Parts: sequence; structure tokens; C-alpha cells
Amino acid sequence: MMNSTTGKVIVFLITAVALMALPLVLQATGSNSWVRIVDIALLYVLLALGLNIVVGYAGLLDLGFVAFFAVGAYLYGLLASPHLAENFAWIAASFPDGLHVSFWLVMVIAAVTAGVTGLILGAPVLKLRGDYLAIVTLGFGEIVRIFMLNLDRPINLTNGPKGISQIDPVTVFGHSMGQRLTLSVGDWTYTLESVTLYYYLILFFVLMAIVVCNRMQDSRIGRAWMAVREDEIAAKAMGLNTRNLKLAAFGTSATLGGLSGVLFASFMRGVYPESFILMESVMIVAMVVLGGLGHIPGVILGALVLAGLPELLRHVAHPLTALTDGRLGPEILRQLLIALAMIIIMLLRPKGLWPSPEHGKSLTKGA
Repeated sequence: MMNSTTGKVIVFLITAVALMALPLVLQATGSNSWVRIVDIALLYVLLALGLNIVVGYAGLLDLGFVAFFAVGAYLYGLLASPHLAENFAWIAASFPDGLHVSFWLVMVIAAVTAGVTGLILGAPVLKLRGDYLAIVTLGFGEIVRIFMLNLDRPINLTNGPKGISQIDPVTVFGHSMGQRLTLSVGDWTYTLESVTLYYYLILFFVLMAIVVCNRMQDSRIGRAWMAVREDEIAAKAMGLNTRNLKLAAFGTSATLGGLSGVLFASFMRGVYPESFILMESVMIVAMVVLGGLGHIPGVILGALVLAGLPELLRHVAHPLTALTDGRLGPEILRQLLIALAMIIIMLLRPKGLWPSPEHGKSLTKGA
């Protein structure tokens, strides 16, 4: 009979093969739209893992997480496009073709910038909890979005509502991921589409984030975050520096948000203010809550469900629109169905689709 270790290895290998083969199977259908949907879903998984640190581990309700997403996206848009050279003569004099900073270097810069931005947000709200913290972070997210929207005058830095386009794709081993890659072995050839290449890139960062989050969860700081989440007063009485712990949660969470923004800007080849509205923050929070607060597999499941559900319901909304003689548009029906699905999930699974096992309660009831 197989022991638990052998079973885990087999499950790991099956999962790895499935993840590697998924875009190839979807690409074989003749349409890249489903691969693109999976790419977007993976980006949401990365965002949800970042928000899970501050919401799931530390218990701090952050409704402005999309601000860090915007910081990373706009940073890559500015450093990897001709936008700055077109609007600043002194930059055009040195870089006539525009700034085209390496994606990997921008990832480091974005991680640091977003992390510092998270610390700036966390410092003034350390004494706030619950609804008050949610309101302040919500305001911060809207401030960043409006700031990006209006920073096209008197100096055109973000190009306002028009956004930034012509952003460079990622280059790996000298190959631009904005182009197809043809693999040849003897007489056998296979072409990987751009969306498939981006799938593997985003999957790599998702796997790295899972490893980091898992290690942090079982570390000393992770357990300290959970202590703050359960009872901040008790945690402070036990000698924990709750101030530094909250700042660390905000900074770490914001770092993952910034990295996600860089990936998003590179994948979309453009950055626009509409991508960072309040509803995006609400959806990411919903992914964490519906999946299971503080539980990495649950958060991943919640992100995949809520990211894929709108596309699946798109095929249901059109027939329902025909039944109502067009009185309800497909987009309105789709949003109604998403809201209904979320309500049903929370009624049937109030702790989430895949809740975290309870810690610190080794004694069963009545023992």
C-alpha cells in the first residue's frame, strides 16, 4: 500500500504534467481565447495570493490593493515603451527610440517601489481596524487611480485616460514572447503561440509566490500575523510588535501586487486607468474570502472560480437575453449571475470553498 509521501509525489507529478499540458490542449482547439482566459486567471491567482497575506494572514481588510497593481503596471509602461521619449525632450536626446528597460530589471524596481508604497499606506493606518481600515484603504486605491487618470497635464506622465501603449513584451533567452515560437525536432515541428508562452511565464511566478507564501505561513512571522488576526490585544500582551508586523504584511502584500502589475502590462501590451477601478479590488477580496481566508489552496481555487466564472456565464447570458426579448443585456445578466453564484457559495460554504484547517485546537469537542 502506498504511503502518504509516495501519494503526494504522484499527485504532484500528475498536477505538474496537467499544468504543462493545459495550454497545449487549449491551443489545439484552434482558438487562443481560452489560453488567454487562463492567463488572466493566473494573474488573478497571483494578485489573490498577495492580498491573502494582508487579509488572510494578518486579518487587515484592504480594499485598495489594486493601487499596488497599478504602480507595477504603470512603472513597466513608462520604462518599457516610447512614451517618455515622446513627451520629454531630454529623454529623447539620450534614448531616441524610447526607454526599453529589461523586464527582469523592472520586476526588481517594481517590487521595491510597490513595497515602499505599501509601507507608506500602512504607516498612517496602523491603529485602524475593521471598517475604518477598509474605508481608508479604499480611498487610497481611488486616489492612485485618479492620480494616474489626471497626470497628463501640465506634464504628460501617464497619458491620462488614453493610457500607455506600445509596451515591450518579455524577452526570454533572446526570444520576444510577443511572437510565436516554433520548435523543431527532426521532421516534427510545433508552434507555441504568444499567449501560451505567457502562460508558462505567469505560471512560473505563481509557483514562486506559492512557495514563498507557504514558507511564510509556517514561519515565525506568519504565525505572528495569525496571532494578530485572531486577537491583536492578546498578541501585543504576549510581546509581539504588532506595528512592525502590520507594516511587514502591507509591504509584502504590495510587493506581490507590483509584480503582478508588471506581468499584466507586459501581457496586455498596454496600461489603462479602467483596469484599476474599485471593482477590481472588491473582486480580489472576494476571491480570497470565497476561496478560504488564509488557506493557499482555497485562495487559488477562489481566484480561478471568480476569474473563469464570467467567461463561462457569457455563454449562458446570451440565451437568457433572448428569453427576455433583449430587455436585459447580456452584460447585466452576467453580473447578476456572478452575484447570485457568490451568494449561493457563501450560504453553502460560509468559511469558503476550501477553508483553512483550524490551528491551535488539538482537543476535539467533548475530549
